[in-house]
Amino acid sequence: MGMSIFWLIALVAFGVLEAVTVGLASVWFSAGALGALIVSAAGGALWLQIAVFLAVSFVTLLLARPLAQKFLIPKHQATNADRIVGSQAVVKREIDNLKGQGLVSVAGVVWTARAEGGEVIPVGTVVRILRIEGVKVFVVPEPGAPNPEA
Repeated sequence: MGMSIFWLIALVAFGVLEAVTVGLASVWFSAGALGALIVSAAGGALWLQIAVFLAVSFVTLLLARPLAQKFLIPKHQATNADRIVGSQAVVKREIDNLKGQGLVSVAGVVWTARAEGGEVIPVGTVVRILRIEGVKVFVVPEPGAPNPEA
């Protein structure tokens, strides 16, 4: 009877731990504790209870975790800002990394900009947005686009 109480406490403890954590942390061990509790209630030996606990926990982890991750863990969703990566923009204020200045307009929104290669990019140049870091976009001049200084 003593080990049945132990496995019942373990089952409840793992269940509470699962409830208070954000991710799937201990549900596998809850299943193992339930299996060990059943073996204990049926009069199984301590070594068998431990073996069932470990086996059920391991098998549950192997089989259920990939499915749980696929269906329960949210995927990264692009924000509206992420959608401008790869887009063309027009330089509205000269981009000069050394002076810490530069503005581009993309889809009617003005962003602070920096040149990826460190070159100075004049006003009116068409650029391609490579990435966003914080509130700045990093750009390169678009090949084949008209250059206002040419």
